[in-house]
Amino acid sequence: MAKKNLNEMSFLDHLEELRWLLVRSTIAILILATVTFFISDYIFDEIIFGPTNANFITYRFFCDLSNQLGFAETICVTEMPFIIQNTNMEGQINVLIWTCITAGFILGFPFILWEVWKFISPALYDTEKKHAKLFIFSSSLLFFLGVLFGYFVIVPMSVNFFATFTISPVVKNQFSIDSYIGMVKTSVIACGLFFELPIIIYFLTKLGLVTPVFLRKYWKYAVIIILIVAAIVTPPDVVSQIIVTIPMLLIYEASILISKIVVKNQKKVNG
Repeated sequence: MAKKNLNEMSFLDHLEELRWLLVRSTIAILILATVTFFISDYIFDEIIFGPTNANFITYRFFCDLSNQLGFAETICVTEMPFIIQNTNMEGQINVLIWTCITAGFILGFPFILWEVWKFISPALYDTEKKHAKLFIFSSSLLFFLGVLFGYFVIVPMSVNFFATFTISPVVKNQFSIDSYIGMVKTSVIACGLFFELPIIIYFLTKLGLVTPVFLRKYWKYAVIIILIVAAIVTPPDVVSQIIVTIPMLLIYEASILISKIVVKNQKKVNG
């Protein structure tokens, strides 16, 4: 196997490379944010505020599923008893700007990955550098799957739960637009990044910081954490919690499998 193509670079040289990585990534995000600005009406009305509609696809899916499982209509959503309001004079402008930037980040994620790959590639073996396209494709695919999971599963479940939760009939739910948009952005980005776990585990295993034995040893703790997260973001019913838990467990299991493959390949090379 060819040795790593290590260029003699000083610490300041690495910082300079990192700076340009951030500059190019920021420019790409801003360009895409500008593009999304021209379709912002659709983004807000059809996408972001979609889960506030009782006819949203996720609510219909759970309603049909509950009927098929014999739960009658226990988890059917018929109304959303809340309103979204703006309480700051510049609130809607700020929301528009940051939403476009967030959309730019999501759409520009493959480009950011490419920049990251170029930054770390000098420390990789020549054979590993050939996997650039696979890295970009698989990482982007996982990220977008996570974004979709967050949007179609986590967000509507959270909206439904918080919309119907009340400590007293006296209190009416009136959510600020900042709070609602923040929940949507956090759920979508967090899920997207969580689905990157197999890729992260791959590099951590390559660096010797993580082993499949370690991941398997703490599997039960990971399950507990995942169950807690699922219980927090879902309504108090078993079906919803299972739907959230299973994909997250599969991601963790995939990470263990990838770690095993990396260790096995390293043993072949060294042996």
